Amino acid sequence: MTSISKNLYHVQDFDTRTLLDTYFSSKPDMAFGEDGLKNPLQKLHQTLIRGHITGTVLMDFSMGPIIHHLYTVCEFFNDIIIMRFKERCIMELNKWRYDRTGGFDWSHARDIVKQLEGKSNEQKELKLKLAIKQIVKCNLQKNNLIDPLDLPKADCVISAWLLDVISQNHEDYVNNLKKIVNFLKPGGYLILLGVLNGSYYMVGKEKFHVLTYDENFVKEALIKQGFIIDDCEVFPRAAKSDLTDYTSMMTLTAHKQ
Repeated sequence: MTSISKNLYHVQDFDTRTLLDTYFSSKPDMAFGEDGLKNPLQKLHQTLIRGHITGTVLMDFSMGPIIHHLYTVCEFFNDIIIMRFKERCIMELNKWRYDRTGGFDWSHARDIVKQLEGKSNEQKELKLKLAIKQIVKCNLQKNNLIDPLDLPKADCVISAWLLDVISQNHEDYVNNLKKIVNFLKPGGYLILLGVLNGSYYMVGKEKFHVLTYDENFVKEALIKQGFIIDDCEVFPRAAKSDLTDYTSMMTLTAHKQ
C-alpha cells in the first residue's frame, strides 16, 4: 500500500510536541498509555533482564523524539547512539537532554521503568543522559544512512515504530530494514516495536501514513535476511481513539546469524 493523500513522516514537517502530547504524555486524556508506554516498557524490561542481549553499543532508530524505551536500555548498554531522520526531532531531544526550557517531561515513563525494576533509582534520568553518547542525523535516501560518517557496529539495534511510518510499501519496508540492520555486528540483536494492520495516524489536524502489514510479513522479511526470531508477542489494541487505526502492537526480538 502506498500513501498519496497522507503525509509522509520523513518528508512533511510535523509538530513534535503535539506528537508527544498525543501518544506518549501523562495527560489525563491521553488514550495511548497502555499501547505506547506501559506494554512496550514492560515487554522490553522482560526481554533485557533475561540477560541474553549483551554488549556495549546500542543504536536506536525510532519514531519522532521518543526516548522512554531507553530508560530500560541504559541499565544494559553503556553507549547509546540515537539515530534520527528529522532535524526537528533532534532539536526536541536536545531540549530534554540538556535540560533546556520547554524540554518534554518524561518522568511518567521513567517512573514506570523504576517500578518495573523495583528500584527507587533517583539517578535514572542522569544515567540515561550520560549513556547517550551521540544523536546522529540520518539520510533515508542513502544506502549508508550516515554517509560520510563512520560509527562502530552495534551489539543491539532497537527500532520503535519507525519502519511503520517511513515505509510506503512492503518492498520499501524490506529495503529500510536492511539499511537499519546493516549497523549490527554479526550475532547482534534487533528489537522491533511496531503496529499491525494500521494505515494512518494523526498529528494535530494532519493525517500521516502508516504501512499496513501483519506479524508474518515482518517475520518472513527478517528470516530472508538471515535472522533467527527469538521472541514475538502481539498485544491487542487497548486505546479507544480514532487518531490512528492499528489493531494491535507487536514486539519482536531477533538475532543476526
